Amino acid sequence: WKYLDLGATASRVTTIVIVAMIALQVGIWLSTAVGFFLREQRLHSRDKNAQTVATLLQFVANVVIWSLVLLGALSNLGINVTALVTGLGIGGIAVALAVQNLLGDLLASVSIALDKPFELGDFVNLDGGFMGTVEEIGIKSTRLRALSGEQIVVPNSEIVKARIRNMGRQRERRAVFTFGVTYYTPREQLEAVPVTVREALAELGQGKTRFDRAHFTTFGDSALNFEVVYFVTVPDYGVYMDIQQAVNLRLMREFESRGIRFAFPTQTLVLERAGKPPMKATGT
Repeated sequence: WKYLDLGATASRVTTIVIVAMIALQVGIWLSTAVGFFLREQRLHSRDKNAQTVATLLQFVANVVIWSLVLLGALSNLGINVTALVTGLGIGGIAVALAVQNLLGDLLASVSIALDKPFELGDFVNLDGGFMGTVEEIGIKSTRLRALSGEQIVVPNSEIVKARIRNMGRQRERRAVFTFGVTYYTPREQLEAVPVTVREALAELGQGKTRFDRAHFTTFGDSALNFEVVYFVTVPDYGVYMDIQQAVNLRLMREFESRGIRFAFPTQTLVLERAGKPPMKATGT
């Protein structure tokens, strides 16, 4: 048998290359295995936040895997890992102070993933007037698609501090509207107005509304005011507006057929003249 006799330098370089290649391959295998497992879990999960959780776990797993692979490779190369870990711990504190905003966003993403204040596809309204549909919940930020079309990127650390109105979890919508009729409306017709409103909501709501109340509330400056409250039992805003529009048109048709007139702002001026009867002038 014949063996290739390498010098000390060549032998050292060969050892380093072999250990580095083995460590790299082991890290790739472990990272790929974790990624495959998380992908399978996400595909079989009904949780809309599964993508966010999988991304976060993949990031943490990669950090742990490659840290262990690096330490193992260095240990096999004869480097004192204990001293290195101690040094890294001290340096890690300095790095953590330098990137504390990034770490804050990372921890905030963990909070969002665990607490689940919203999910992908929810329409949310944040403090400061930011509102939109949740498109992506990342490690550092959350992306919203605004009604006007642009994308809003909000750091996760700000989201966990904000008050969030999640419209995506709205079960029903409360509708309140008012209208006024003229002072010339007979009392019998005034008494029929709440009944007309109730019947219109029952017919036009098609089982999607829950009537609450309709009352003659106040004597206004130029109108007898009514207030109506009802609930739309589906959260869809388009359905809510369709029902409100149908009710408004129905009330206009019913009032027109009964001779009830909607009021509009009017003012009556009384002019007093010396030695003559007062004059009245009415305007809008």
